[in-house]
Amino acid sequence: MHLQTVSYVLLGALAIALLVAAFTDIRRRQIDNWLTASVALAAPLFWWTAGMGWYDIGWQLGVAVAAFAGLALLFAMRAMGGGDVKLLTALALWIRPAFFLELVMLMALLGGVLTVAMGAWHIARRQRDRLLVPYGIAISAAGLWVLASDYWPIIQAGGRVG
Repeated sequence: MHLQTVSYVLLGALAIALLVAAFTDIRRRQIDNWLTASVALAAPLFWWTAGMGWYDIGWQLGVAVAAFAGLALLFAMRAMGGGDVKLLTALALWIRPAFFLELVMLMALLGGVLTVAMGAWHIARRQRDRLLVPYGIAISAAGLWVLASDYWPIIQAGGRVG
């Protein structure tokens, strides 16, 4: 099988993993470690099939480390869950740095809308317990958006995705 075809299959698998992450976060308010580990561990295979060089891989790793550092701070402040931190860090290994910035901005916007909507629902139901927002929905939706808007046109044109 052609390496570029394998990279497209891997991007499809990433899209499925994002859907699973959103679904489990809705149902259980948890993103499983096996899922985020699978996403992270498949990234080097994607790098290889996409023809990425050491320079590009270095940038992917640097963005992932920076993302983890910033997100770990949010986790320490109890502003973000651990599964969300791990999923975003794993995504940083896949998504080009410029596209990752787009993903983070879109995730923040979608997460804000999700938080307001869930907060309103929480108040309307007169619940007094702590509001838990399944932020995996915003992360997954932003990731799927980036895959569809930034990677799909490259695939359509027959270009390199890495």
